[in-house]
Amino acid sequence: MAHKVVLVTGASSGFGEVAVEKLLSRGYVVYAAARRVERMAKLEELGAKLLKMDVTSQDDVTAGIKTIIDNEGSIYGLVNNAGYGGFGMLESVSLSEAQRQFDVNVFGLVRVTKEVLPYMRAAGDGRIVNVASVVGKVALPMGGWYSSSKHAVEALSDSLRNEVRDFGIRVSIIEPGPVQTEFLERALEVVDSVDHHADYMSKVEAFKTSFSRGYESADGPELTANAIVHAISGDKPKIRYAVSGAKPVLLAKAILPTVVFDHFIKRAMGMSR
Repeated sequence: MAHKVVLVTGASSGFGEVAVEKLLSRGYVVYAAARRVERMAKLEELGAKLLKMDVTSQDDVTAGIKTIIDNEGSIYGLVNNAGYGGFGMLESVSLSEAQRQFDVNVFGLVRVTKEVLPYMRAAGDGRIVNVASVVGKVALPMGGWYSSSKHAVEALSDSLRNEVRDFGIRVSIIEPGPVQTEFLERALEVVDSVDHHADYMSKVEAFKTSFSRGYESADGPELTANAIVHAISGDKPKIRYAVSGAKPVLLAKAILPTVVFDHFIKRAMGMSR
């Protein structure tokens, strides 16, 4: 395979980590980026090149892309995987937490994308893979800020796709449902850190129980990582990859009246009376 360089952000765990492994096995030169480089020792042993990168830091992002270009001369693929989900009632979640989610999930993605686009345009070739979520289209109660950040990823990706297609750059969106990674633990940490009003507490506890239960039989990161790899390596990458239980939820959203779908969601989250 030709010398092709791929950057994967949020590569220290979950499907980012698995995607790096799979891309390495296909012969790509892979730069694995994350805030905690020490967690990527296994990937380094497999041949990944590590970058310490906090996507909320412009200095980190600029330095990371410069390192890739200085070492490799080009960059073919970008997997924008860095992100996290914080949940809580909209009234109760602080604006600082909401802004943090957007800084990581949305503006972090844009920071990295803006840095790599000039090199992809110059090469007339490239792949950008943005990891969104099924909740970018199906907003859960208590998930307003996370869902809106992933909805923004959907919109930005759709816009970008049509801006750069004529330069030979393809943009794909990954829309996973529940996946067994560290996501659940981090999400519940944020829930527990929110100072919810007493009026909400029964709903908060019901959400935590139902949300956790939904991950008990969830897929591992393999299917999502496979979708990422196909979006990078496939001759005809899809615009959207709905994986790990996302398809039936999106279908229900498309065909059911909103009031019926709302009832379904509230029941699934244990919040209906």
